[in-house]
Amino acid sequence: MTMALNDIIEYLRMVARSVGAEISSPFFYLQFGLILVAAAMALAANAAFRARVDTTSLAKRWPLPLRRLAYVLVQSLSTVVFAVLVIAARIVMYHSTWPSRSYMLVVAAKLALAWLIIRLMTSIIRNAFLVKLVSITAWVIAALSVINQLDPMAEALDSVSVVLGGLRLTPLLVIKLGLILIAALWVTNIASNFVESRINQSSDLTPSVQVLLVKIIRIGLMVLAVAVALSAVGINLSALAVFSGAVGVGIGFGLQKIVANFISGIILLADKSVKPGDLVTIGDSSGRISAMKTRYISVAAGDGREFLIPNEDLVTQKVTNWTYTDKNTLVKVTFGTNYESDPRRVCQFAVEIAAAAPRAIKSKPPNCILTDFAETGMKFSLTFWIADPDGMDTVKSEVMLMLWDTFRREGIKVPYPVRELRIRGGALPVDTSVEVPD
Repeated sequence: MTMALNDIIEYLRMVARSVGAEISSPFFYLQFGLILVAAAMALAANAAFRARVDTTSLAKRWPLPLRRLAYVLVQSLSTVVFAVLVIAARIVMYHSTWPSRSYMLVVAAKLALAWLIIRLMTSIIRNAFLVKLVSITAWVIAALSVINQLDPMAEALDSVSVVLGGLRLTPLLVIKLGLILIAALWVTNIASNFVESRINQSSDLTPSVQVLLVKIIRIGLMVLAVAVALSAVGINLSALAVFSGAVGVGIGFGLQKIVANFISGIILLADKSVKPGDLVTIGDSSGRISAMKTRYISVAAGDGREFLIPNEDLVTQKVTNWTYTDKNTLVKVTFGTNYESDPRRVCQFAVEIAAAAPRAIKSKPPNCILTDFAETGMKFSLTFWIADPDGMDTVKSEVMLMLWDTFRREGIKVPYPVRELRIRGGALPVDTSVEVPD
């Protein structure tokens, strides 16, 4: 470890000496001034172009690949102009003096061209954070390569190491592993999205089977990406066996809920008890299942809310699936009338109204029964079937409004509580001390 630190310190001293020698030359300030002038002219050209040209409609009718290329070039116009100006200054100085006296111009031109190429290559990536990460990392590597410091930097990063079991970890190894893993996961995400779109287009698979296949393929591709990344940097998978005990303890204590929800999700997809599109009631939450994820399901309520319910709750708690085997749903409407009404006529009116409802199933006739002689009046229960439970409350409201209209037309009254107050022993005492205002 001490030798490695000494090597890094010696490398930094060497870089400092070379930079000091470069700064002491008067041509350094000439090149630096030319670079500043080129940068100012590039920014001015970019501002003038944006002021005169509508960039949103530029290449609007071009094919998508060419349109993306034009968009990136327009966004990087200042970089293009800067590279052209610096290259022109380099050519002039190359023919006017020694080539070594325009070295900074060469470096600046190469860095600008490298950044432009990186921008063009990363234009196919849709994730903004990933674009920044890849662009900065690739540009740093290109910069070190341009100034011939890539190999010394790699040797310095590889000289510091920590040995864990049979695994030698170095900063260079971690950087390589991170870059390869990001690239592998990005490719994996593209492949899994393509496979998911093809599976979702298949009409031969049920929604639950589609979700199950997508999850299995995503997990398999992620495991494959990690294995490929580890193998690419030379890490033997058997060397990671020392961490298996710690990982097992972590799963047992800290990740047990996550694992339980993941296994529960697999069980739900395998037994097809619930699937996307089902209308369910879980506790106080009701709605249609809009998505089934690894950890939870999303239940969309009719008012714009979405309930995220852990998969474990669906396995361990009572779940009402309104569309498990049959979408036909029984709607129950309770109402009452006073004792002056004929209960047989009331039942007849209620059955006719329910049968006339637009969503009522004609093959299953409605039924109305007298359920109770209550204190305030007679209680009735009207039941009828609809083909889909979605919007059941709306159907119930429509039937109750039709009942109200019929009752008013036929003179049937709905009971309401009546209280009688009887006073025994004479009139109530009056407080004569209270003054009544004029």
